[in-house]
Amino acid sequence: MGRRRSRLGDRTRYWFDSTLSYGALALVGWLALLCLAVVVPASAVLVWTDPKAPASLTDRLAAVWRLTGETLRLGGATGTPLRVAVSVLLALITLLYVSTLVGLITTALTEHLMALRRGRSTVLERGHAVVLGWSEQVFTVVGELVAANANQHRAAVVVLADRDKTDMEEALATKVGPAGATRLICRSGPVTDPAVLALTSPAEAGVVLVLPHDRPDADAEVVKTLLALGRALPGRTPRPAVVAAVRNDRYRLAAALAAGADGVVLESDTITARLVVQAARHPGLSLVHRELLDFAGHEFYVIAEPGLAGRAFGEALLSYATSSVVGLVREGTPLLGPPPQTRIRPDDRLLVLSHDDDPVGLEECAALVEETVTVCGPRAPQRPERVLLLGWNRRAPLMIDQLRRGAPPRSAVDVVTDGDEATARQVADADTDAGTCLTLTLHRGDVTRPATLRHLDIGSYDSVIVLGGDPAPGRPSGEPDDRTLVTLLLLRDLERTIGRELPVVTELVDDRNRALAPISPGADVIVSGKLIGLLMAQISQNRHLAAVFEELFSAEGSGVHLRPATEYVLPDRETAFATVVAAARDRGECAIGYRSHDDVSIGPAYGLRINPPKSERRCWTARDEVVVVGEDRG
Repeated sequence: MGRRRSRLGDRTRYWFDSTLSYGALALVGWLALLCLAVVVPASAVLVWTDPKAPASLTDRLAAVWRLTGETLRLGGATGTPLRVAVSVLLALITLLYVSTLVGLITTALTEHLMALRRGRSTVLERGHAVVLGWSEQVFTVVGELVAANANQHRAAVVVLADRDKTDMEEALATKVGPAGATRLICRSGPVTDPAVLALTSPAEAGVVLVLPHDRPDADAEVVKTLLALGRALPGRTPRPAVVAAVRNDRYRLAAALAAGADGVVLESDTITARLVVQAARHPGLSLVHRELLDFAGHEFYVIAEPGLAGRAFGEALLSYATSSVVGLVREGTPLLGPPPQTRIRPDDRLLVLSHDDDPVGLEECAALVEETVTVCGPRAPQRPERVLLLGWNRRAPLMIDQLRRGAPPRSAVDVVTDGDEATARQVADADTDAGTCLTLTLHRGDVTRPATLRHLDIGSYDSVIVLGGDPAPGRPSGEPDDRTLVTLLLLRDLERTIGRELPVVTELVDDRNRALAPISPGADVIVSGKLIGLLMAQISQNRHLAAVFEELFSAEGSGVHLRPATEYVLPDRETAFATVVAAARDRGECAIGYRSHDDVSIGPAYGLRINPPKSERRCWTARDEVVVVGEDRG
């Protein structure tokens, strides 16, 4: 019996499904039958239970029909069959009209909402920032732009990438956090399509930033994006400021040509290599770089100061109580740390480091200088460097080139890698270009194996640089950090064995791994993507800073250095910071801060104090360091 019922149910379901295959007409028929099956019995119950219902069966059936017609909006007229048929026809036409109208309105609203969800509507903003592309740098760039716009009421940042709009909004809300008064607007589509770029209204933007991707064709994509941007801005003057970044120097010229005369193109791999090498030579310098690039700290400003015209640049160094003068901008060209006797022309502007909330006003501080505490003797000569390079990636040859440029005679770099023959050829090519001052030696081995590191005289090196490999195509971009973290663990174990802390510089791909890295507080960690993002954000707010940072981070010219405090003031003596500024001035340098050795393990500053008041007094120890802008003594 149960089997017969089961077969009957299957056949009934099959017959029902077959009727639905006839399309919308069959579906409407079944819907009508279902409604009648519910409404007619319910209407009959209401009529038969009504005390005022008519007595005759014909009148009661007519009442059931009227009630059914009113419920289903079918008119419900009674009388001759023709009258009833016409009433039903008119009701059906009315129902068809209303349902069609509702359907059209619903479809239009749905399409509009879907278009908004897809991010395909045009942005109607003026003076906004446009960010093209999506990578880990986007969170740094957007976050810094939000910080820079904190004091503005109607600021907007538009992000265009070939990703889902909702996913981008959720990722930005999670990693960037509250945007304050800045509105974050996401649009979806390929950044190399001029028609899609028009959605961001680039002609009305104040700045356009083109981010490099993590794919192997990242640089070609940047060039194509810049070309598409040029198509989206035909004959537009003035053009918005354009800031872009490429990885390989082979694409920099092409990107610069596509960006236009006013565009700025950064070479991310070269900048990263410079910062890694500078941190290896001056432990703690990465903290200074981060402070100078972060909008939350101190920033560079270009100001006009007519009151200093005709005076020597050295006098300007002690003319501001809470700001640090680091150079001049003359005819559009920045001069960092010019000779103290350089006369300031009326049309010169000062390059000043100041906190974003502090007004830059003249206040003479020369009276705070104590000449009896300053040191004027010659500096100690540089001794040969010994650097250990653990790992290899595309930036490693650039780092070796940077090490060669400032290396004292008889310096050495030992490279440990388990790379293939292509890596060995790269090392050999780097050895050919290393010059006579630098000896390059290759050691084959896996840097994640304890035996490899134990065979090295790890304590004999002045600094250790830990590099991750290049991300493999199709693999997560942060995967090289996994090997880096293992190597750092092994180095921490070796530190306990040799009984001293190693000066380690770590290059990471993902900034989230910084918190996982087994390193000492305040250690040098270079997150290439984050630093380039910070640099792009700074330049986007002031294009003149591109040349400033180019010289600050270069191997030649005036850069940022950490010098022993004993080169400027006598140890264990208390004096004001103005005295240090005066002593640095006598050496042709601009002092902009210091690092206290007693506080190197205390966050978040780790002993670093940038742009202290000239009147700040402290007892300077032999292990303190002074942050200066000046020529590299090598």
